[in-house]
Amino acid sequence: MSINTEMQTTIEAMVQKGKGILAMDESLPTISKRFNPINVEATEENRRVWRSLLLTTPNLCNNISGVILFEETLSQHSDDGKALPEVAETNGIVPGIKVDKGKIPLFNTAGDMITQGLDGLAERLEDYKSQGARFAKWREVYPISPNNPTPLGIEANAEVLARYAAICQSVGIIPIVEPEVLIDGAHTIERCFEVIEAVQYAVYHALHRHKVIFEYTILKPSMVTPGQGFANKASPEDVARNTVRVLRRSVPAAVPSINFLSGGQTAEEATANLNAMNALFPNEPWELSFSYGRALQQPALQAWQGQQENLQQAQDALYKRARLNGAARYGTYEFSMENE
Repeated sequence: MSINTEMQTTIEAMVQKGKGILAMDESLPTISKRFNPINVEATEENRRVWRSLLLTTPNLCNNISGVILFEETLSQHSDDGKALPEVAETNGIVPGIKVDKGKIPLFNTAGDMITQGLDGLAERLEDYKSQGARFAKWREVYPISPNNPTPLGIEANAEVLARYAAICQSVGIIPIVEPEVLIDGAHTIERCFEVIEAVQYAVYHALHRHKVIFEYTILKPSMVTPGQGFANKASPEDVARNTVRVLRRSVPAAVPSINFLSGGQTAEEATANLNAMNALFPNEPWELSFSYGRALQQPALQAWQGQQENLQQAQDALYKRARLNGAARYGTYEFSMENE
């Protein structure tokens, strides 16, 4: 099978109506933060049990087409001894892998960040692929302040995302490109729009320079929202209108799917905002979908509490959130569904 045929098969499996991506690629410090509120120690065994719980949820593939894993998860197993990437694949969900090595300050920018991990990436991807991964994810982070992101920060991060994506496609791996504009701060929705437009414009120019095939990529962007410290929240309709407007300006129609990150929104907010986009704008050139972490996992974590006897309730909570986001993919979600 040629590399392009391989990538076409993967993208078709990942981009399906009514389905999105489950992000469960938390690093060890992040998964510790998730576990702390429920008083569960983030031991290797507890991490394995939690990830197995998520991936063995019955019928999850009805609304989840792909799952982003942390490197450690590739070598972990379910209770019956099956490798977790194999569990996902067997259950109709494409396994993928987070490949960046985390962010550091970008020097001479006074506040911008840059992500590490390009060295040896091609060799790592070949190894991940042999363990079952069929797509990858790389995240660049953009804080909003009066001075950030700087032009240098925007350009440098776009270049890294493009180099990553080109390396992925060279080995037949679909790249998820994640330029996350942070929700932290007290900025207006207009300021968020301005930053996201500049960021995505730079990213796609860089991807084009590096000859990345847009049809074999997925964009994982932030929605256009006010900062968490801003006095007033935006309605789902305002978020939808601003987000789709910025996508029309900056994202080529050849990109098959835009899978939003939830980025500090509650589970309900993330679902309502996605629903508004699909309800108001049903004929956009890309699928408008989700790649949520906390907004899918949090209700399940609350139900689980680290107790084996709560496994069923936790899986039910995960499946419910996946189902509601599946409805949002069609623009048919209603808040009353939360109480069903």
